[in-house]
Amino acid sequence: MADGAMTATFLAVIGGASLLAVTARRLRPVDRLPSLEGWALADRSLGPGWTWLLLGGTIFTAYTFTAVPGLAYGNGAPAFFAVPYTVIVCPLAFVLLSRLWSVARRHGYVTAADFVRGRYGSPPLALVVALTGILATMPYLALQLIGIRAVLTAGGVQPRGVAGDLVLVALFAGLAVATYRHGLRAPTVISALKAVAVFVSLTAVTWLVLERFGGPGPVFDGAAARLGDPALLLSPAQQPAYATLALGSALALLMYPHVLTAGFAADGPRTLRKVSVALPAWTGLLALFGFLGFAALAAGVRAPLGGAEAAVPMLVDRLMPAPLAGLVFAAIAVGALVPAAVMSIAAATSFVRNVYVEYVHPTATPKRQVRIAKAVSVIAKVGAVAFVFGLRDQDAINLQLLGGVWILQIFPAVVVGLFTGRLHPRALLAGWAVGMASGTYLVVREGFSSIVPLGAGPLEIYAGLAALLLNLAVAVAGTAALTRLGVPRGADSTDLPSRLTVRRRPETGANNP
Repeated sequence: MADGAMTATFLAVIGGASLLAVTARRLRPVDRLPSLEGWALADRSLGPGWTWLLLGGTIFTAYTFTAVPGLAYGNGAPAFFAVPYTVIVCPLAFVLLSRLWSVARRHGYVTAADFVRGRYGSPPLALVVALTGILATMPYLALQLIGIRAVLTAGGVQPRGVAGDLVLVALFAGLAVATYRHGLRAPTVISALKAVAVFVSLTAVTWLVLERFGGPGPVFDGAAARLGDPALLLSPAQQPAYATLALGSALALLMYPHVLTAGFAADGPRTLRKVSVALPAWTGLLALFGFLGFAALAAGVRAPLGGAEAAVPMLVDRLMPAPLAGLVFAAIAVGALVPAAVMSIAAATSFVRNVYVEYVHPTATPKRQVRIAKAVSVIAKVGAVAFVFGLRDQDAINLQLLGGVWILQIFPAVVVGLFTGRLHPRALLAGWAVGMASGTYLVVREGFSSIVPLGAGPLEIYAGLAALLLNLAVAVAGTAALTRLGVPRGADSTDLPSRLTVRRRPETGANNP
């Protein structure tokens, strides 16, 4: 049973998030006509501070903050692949996001599929990019709900059964209303509360753990005693899997529609470069969460079988005073609301721009596009709730593992296209199909493990990266063959950034979402 002070703190923070979502209305320009760019990208007006909050709050999800310590609790050192993975993302974002923003701003692109459509002049290639993004995003959205449920149940804040499910539905219903009315501005303002709550609560938990154990040394010693010494270090056999998983995950992350949506909302490439340099502050949080997984081991926390993600909430409930424990649980809950909102917006925008307008209603007015996008964003959240309540949690986790492999297969079409248009769109389409099929086969064959053996030897690598290499090989070989046969390409209407002249926006109000 939850302590009254814990519940009061939890509800106060959630209430604060709701109030912040309401204030998003005041930050919307009243003299602009409705547009998808305004609803989904906040009119591309976010300055460095807001972009750092939104991009960090979108990338570092609540499920990440529970899955990493849960993996550390159960498997030891391999869990920390998430730290180099999120570090690798920063230089990639520095180069790729700023370059893609410049092209998108020049041509009015709102999604990655818009860019692919303009770059290669191929509607089928743009369609598979959009559908792959939506397909990979939906289980990721469901995982945010699973993360909230696991944490709050373990901490005793959420009642079990139907009453607990109604709490989750109420949280998502409030989020749905806020994003329906205010678009990306709602999660942007909530991301400020997320950052404060997560940084403050994690600092408090880490300080209490270090005080309780007398420093980090006893924590690692206690965890080693439970896991065995090799589990705190990577063995030589684990290193290829660790390295390829970190690299492949970093490449995949920047292809997710919700990450690109948060990036496109910035007010310029200079802002994105500044934010990319400052993103490692969020990575530090992730490393501390992983450390808390070891602390849960050292403290003798016994997580339920198959529920290692509950280890840190159980540790928090044991060590912290009730009000601070409520703050931690609220921080994780708010941490799920930001990415969930951006994911639903990104999925809805991809559907409207690259399916509805392209194939159903080419003459749809901007106002109608916004109305359809709002409706689809609500449907996406309802679908996530239905998915969580209708299927096992493991099903959502398995699909999310596949989603990471799938989204990586659009990397050649998007990223290679940023630097050259030489690859043939039909070859890229064939490469995408081979990558999707091979990646899915490898993951399913290994019992939904993203780490697969390479050949008959003991070497193991990330399935998504293996599929991407096949994808690229088919794209390059197919381009050579199609060029030799004289098969025409589509019409390229996209300038590369080296030829762009992007006008600077006025500084006034640039930091307002």
